[in-house]
Amino acid sequence: MKKLVVLGAAESGVGAAILARRQGCDVFVSDMGPIQPRYKSLLDDHAIAWEEGGHTESKILDADEVVKSPGIPPTAPMIVKLRERNIPIISEIEYAARFTDARMICITGSNGKTTTTSLIYHICRKAGMDVGLAGNIGHSLALQVAEAPHQNYVIELSSFQLDNMYDFRAHIAVLLNITPDHLDRYDFKMQNYVDSKMRILQNQQAEDTFVYWMGDEYVPTELARHSHPAALCGFSDEESTGCTACVKDGKLVVTTPVAFEMPVAELSLPGKHNLRNSMAAALATLAAGIDPKVVRAGLSDFPGVEHRLENAGCGHGIRFVNDSKATNVDACFCALESMTTPVILIVGGKDKGNDYSPLFPLIREKCRALVYLGADNAKLHDSFDALGLPVADTHSMADCVSECVRLAKEGDTVLLSPCCASFDLFHNMEDRGEQFKACAKKWCE
Repeated sequence: MKKLVVLGAAESGVGAAILARRQGCDVFVSDMGPIQPRYKSLLDDHAIAWEEGGHTESKILDADEVVKSPGIPPTAPMIVKLRERNIPIISEIEYAARFTDARMICITGSNGKTTTTSLIYHICRKAGMDVGLAGNIGHSLALQVAEAPHQNYVIELSSFQLDNMYDFRAHIAVLLNITPDHLDRYDFKMQNYVDSKMRILQNQQAEDTFVYWMGDEYVPTELARHSHPAALCGFSDEESTGCTACVKDGKLVVTTPVAFEMPVAELSLPGKHNLRNSMAAALATLAAGIDPKVVRAGLSDFPGVEHRLENAGCGHGIRFVNDSKATNVDACFCALESMTTPVILIVGGKDKGNDYSPLFPLIREKCRALVYLGADNAKLHDSFDALGLPVADTHSMADCVSECVRLAKEGDTVLLSPCCASFDLFHNMEDRGEQFKACAKKWCE
């Protein structure tokens, strides 16, 4: 009987454990932290052994294979020991894909992943496709393969997940962009991060499709360096040589894989960055064989994504926008670019090696004030104070929103677009966004 160890007992880990149990494996789940009660119940229901608050080294190093949570860094002591013993370490996505012949529509990128993944899933559902939603968006692929299998999956992939994927094949791969992010995880070397993102192409075949933004700083160069068998579908902000989707005369125009066009004004998502997300979604869903009429309808009635430029209320003439998912500089840049009224910008959190300088021109143009929200705001002061705008230093969401309201004037927008991870003061970016919305709602009442 194959011995499989799962490190990390959250959504992906528990899903992998249940699938492995269904496959007849001897499964052991280990988590350095506490396991949520609902996941304990799931493991118990499937008679899967587990531990929390530490790792039993003898059990883990006896594994034939290990499924690792994407949140565990490669430098973790247990991971180092596993590699020294040449014990294979894979991701939950890699493991789950072994047990399904479903078509995989996969999306990665530094920014726009969740929005584009959700938009593609929305269009697939609208077309009546048998489709599951999985990956970094918060749903376990393995659990669905084990208990509610589909013929198609739309999967959001982070670089951390891609790092431990080897034989997985994306039938339709979407790479939205590559901008600096998570550099603390990649030895502060941009090429390491680029290499991670480009792994979405590995194992693609001639009948597959690769969708990418032609204006990206890195992707076209990487494509030129490596031969690639899949059909290339590049999208561009304007008509250019080789592009298969672009904006022309106020319309989103697709030439390949199927002729398609619709007025940009009909798209449900505002902003230049969302125009790119919409082009990527159109290319992916058309490549999947969905009727162009359904694609157009889906692009026009998509409701949006929570924590991504989400309207969090308006009161006393002040608008609140929750962009908690903006955990890097480029995402914040896109958010600021879409603002049409003076902004009180909330930034801060766990810094990931950020260079904030690309934001400076937009901040000068768009912002009335900056409010820092973090356990340690020293780097923010060093980076932004010289811009000469009013600033406030806060260490809780309640204080942060109070300072924003104090600095704002009627007609202004308070924008939470932090550029940073959330783990210094919050459980995760969702917790940060929910706290912001709660404080905004209290003010607006």
